[in-house]
Amino acid sequence: MNRYTMAVLVSNKFGVLNRVTSMFRRRRFNINALTVSETESAQYSRITVIFEGDDIEKQQLVNQLQKLPDVSAIRDLEPETSVSCELMLIKMENKADTRDEIMMAAKAFGAQTVDYTRESMVFQLTADSTKIDEFINLMRDYEILEICRTGSISLEKGATTIRKVTNL
Repeated sequence: MNRYTMAVLVSNKFGVLNRVTSMFRRRRFNINALTVSETESAQYSRITVIFEGDDIEKQQLVNQLQKLPDVSAIRDLEPETSVSCELMLIKMENKADTRDEIMMAAKAFGAQTVDYTRESMVFQLTADSTKIDEFINLMRDYEILEICRTGSISLEKGATTIRKVTNL
């Protein structure tokens, strides 16, 4: 099974996200990560979706998505030709006997301390999904109170944009 990252440029209107994600459901794709936001134009939203499947099923999905009236463009984002990152917040228990080790690990991974109380510490890490997974696995040796991840976002490298490709 292959893992795909796809960007879908859609009209920024009520119900569009539901119609797009319903297409994934009907095609029986499990969505591993989903990120949606307005673009540089309030007229459009960009959906970045990571999912697993095979090439034939993916192509059928793309063909069906292109038929939706609110879909303006679809781009398959390859790791070699795109830049991707994810944001994670992780809340750790703040105990005197583990505090220094947790702080050193956070520093080693480039995580920023964004909240610090007697009871807990919250770190923010922006990185690729693999590095975030590694940080979480290291923190499992301590008391994780809560984790929140955004899902991956991706842009193609170079001057090509999803809007230029579709001549919008």
